[in-house]
Amino acid sequence: MARIKGVDVPDNKRVEIALTYIYGVGRSLSNTILKAAKVDSDKRVKDLSEEELANIRIQLDDKLIEGDLRREVNMNIKTKMEINSYQGTRHKKGLPVRGQRTSRNARTRKGKGKTVANKKK
Repeated sequence: MARIKGVDVPDNKRVEIALTYIYGVGRSLSNTILKAAKVDSDKRVKDLSEEELANIRIQLDDKLIEGDLRREVNMNIKTKMEINSYQGTRHKKGLPVRGQRTSRNARTRKGKGKTVANKKK
């Protein structure tokens, strides 16, 4: 397995898909990185040379991914909770943050059921 940014990417997958195993890298960013590194996106990870892997690592160095991105997202959530914004209070209560309905499917995403005020049965 190739190790990129502290993540083991699977050998038997195409490079384009394997890069998405890194937190913060989706399909479009993966394709952008591969074009900049001049690597064929149809190649398998096991077929990559060390030079191609090094080029991919260099391209990923200036992107905000993995631990840094996780830290930034968590800090943003904490900031919202501290300033008591609407989203911050929803985070504190463990309820859906982005306007989803709570009477139907919110339980499966946010854990055990929480009572919602003035909910009619």
